[in-house]
Amino acid sequence: MHPVTLKHASKTYHLDAVDVPALTDINLDIRANCFTVISGASGSGKTTLLNLIGCIDRADQGEITVAGEAVQEMPDDALSDFRARHLGFIFQNFNLLPVLTAYENIEYPLIMTQLPAAQRRQRVLELLDAVGLADRAQNLPGQLSGGQRQRVAIARALATEPKLVLADEPTANLDSRTGAAIIALMRKMQREHRTAFVFSSHDPQVQAEADDAIFLRDGRITHIERRTGAMEAAL
Repeated sequence: MHPVTLKHASKTYHLDAVDVPALTDINLDIRANCFTVISGASGSGKTTLLNLIGCIDRADQGEITVAGEAVQEMPDDALSDFRARHLGFIFQNFNLLPVLTAYENIEYPLIMTQLPAAQRRQRVLELLDAVGLADRAQNLPGQLSGGQRQRVAIARALATEPKLVLADEPTANLDSRTGAAIIALMRKMQREHRTAFVFSSHDPQVQAEADDAIFLRDGRITHIERRTGAMEAAL
């Protein structure tokens, strides 16, 4: 089963008296256990597509299925709970809570799912170790470098063992060396956790790592490159 399927999905934004088509007739399957990159010029619809896949926004037309659920039909409260339990997010600006430590930022989504405290602690410590920040557990975001903050964000995104992780330009605010290290870490975590990762990115380093590359222009998919076979991508 594909973790994400879109059928004839379209989205138009209404700005005063002007209609601005953002996506038109999108048909797309995101493969399981793959590293998928959405590419295109500014204004091509990358972020809008990521928002539809991440259940942050709703399509005006069409069908969207995420983790086996028809998300278009869900009421807002159910959709919010669905996001918390099944999706992980990595943001360009990290979006860590500044008053919480690295440990507490990773723990926060687990508290929302009411996981028992002992299991939360074990999960958070495992993730801190996996992203190389076991010795920074009690540091606040302001005491971490940009690369370290993005490592915390990656660990937080994986905390609930989501079926899908989404990232909007995750290396945009990092220098090239730190960006390369973050890409390598995300690739490693994607393979180890067997989770589908979907990115929007202009970064050639991110695009070069893709199993699948989706190219957008003016709100339409121009072509899709499947660079690995389904079995190979799942290894």
